[in-house]
Amino acid sequence: MKNLRMKAARAGMDLSQDDLAKLCQVSRQTISAIEKGDYNPTINLCIAICKALNKTLDELFWE
Repeated sequence: MKNLRMKAARAGMDLSQDDLAKLCQVSRQTISAIEKGDYNPTINLCIAICKALNKTLDELFWE
């Protein structure tokens, strides 16, 4: 399932996939794969993404 909430939050902060990847210490391809729904991130990566985007786990990763 695509993660459109994460993509919208990233765009709302005017961050590129590369910018977010650098903040989370992963590759741009990893961020792209998460947004496309091709990769299921670890809980630690989910937390790092949430911190970088100032969102909660519920807001980005759970229904």
